[in-house]
Amino acid sequence: MATIANIKEELEKVLYPGFKKSIVEFGFVKDVKIVDDSSCVIYLDITSSAPEVAQQLNIDISTTLAKIGFSNVNVDLKKPEEAKQQSNSVSGSNIAPQIKNFVMVSSGKGGVGKSTTTVNLAIAAAMQGKKVGILDADIYGPNIPRMMGLQGQDVEVVGNKAKPFNAYGVDVMSMGSLMEEGQALIWRGSMVMKAIQQLLRDILWEELDVLFIDMPPGTGDAQLTLAQSVPVTCGINVTTPQHVALDDSRRSLEMFDKLHIPIGGIIENMSGFICPSCNEESDIFGMGTCEDLADQYNTKVLGNLPIEPAIRLGGDNGKPIVYCEPESVSAKRYMQAAAKLLSFVDEHSEKAENASIQPTTPPGKSACSSH
Repeated sequence: MATIANIKEELEKVLYPGFKKSIVEFGFVKDVKIVDDSSCVIYLDITSSAPEVAQQLNIDISTTLAKIGFSNVNVDLKKPEEAKQQSNSVSGSNIAPQIKNFVMVSSGKGGVGKSTTTVNLAIAAAMQGKKVGILDADIYGPNIPRMMGLQGQDVEVVGNKAKPFNAYGVDVMSMGSLMEEGQALIWRGSMVMKAIQQLLRDILWEELDVLFIDMPPGTGDAQLTLAQSVPVTCGINVTTPQHVALDDSRRSLEMFDKLHIPIGGIIENMSGFICPSCNEESDIFGMGTCEDLADQYNTKVLGNLPIEPAIRLGGDNGKPIVYCEPESVSAKRYMQAAAKLLSFVDEHSEKAENASIQPTTPPGKSACSSH
């Protein structure tokens, strides 16, 4: 007679639909019970409410376990809406319940300005009265500390948790602040998944209106882990106007669909170039190519951000343009994009009805000179 250990071993061969890891590796198998020699029950807790995902899992699990003698397999599947009724959260679990909304900032490829977008949107949201945090979950290339002027600062530990930094009115934590500068991380998928869960669970996050999460580029384990760990309010995609970049963006937007994460919008980065001498805007990489992509995925372009030298200088020197150059073209567009995103978040967050927006006073301008 097959044992529970035999069943779990077989379940390690069942891949979660659309991904390359098994339901065991993702932690979706919550319990296994053997009823008799030919019958068993598999308890699953998944992130997708799509009926086709549930149907595929039923087929794959039943087919796999039939090979070891279980002709009657009952898959007890808990979907997000069922978990919500039990735990009042949008997804199966929430390991950071003090945070009202989670915004996943993703890109199909690296080098498109995802971290720059995260920083400036988060600060823009704080300047519009929200209590905001940034989690730098880009494990392999954590750039947020430099962009927020936090390089070299030591993390304060309170009890057994790390206290976030605060810069420009935004709470910030990054893997880059928790490891030696310049250290290279060579991690397998399971290690990345655990690291992201720890960044959510073991950081002393305050009560926040929005936590912006700067994800690793591409699609895969990190994104699914986040969707499994907290109720992601929405995802935004950062891209550039070139068609090669747009092809990668489609994969990112498809990922949101697979995980049933509402798409908050698209940021078109490097959309034109603003000359620092004459302030003329020129079309060098293309502009407005994201509109058709947004229509395909029933979303909108939140903003078209140009190449502006002040953005690069601000990122390198820890002086984000939206805060330190508020009259620049890019700063104004970030503010507009943040307003659109916050409107979407308030509309789609079930907690928005009971959340009172308390305006906060942005920190003084002296921050720009002191960073």
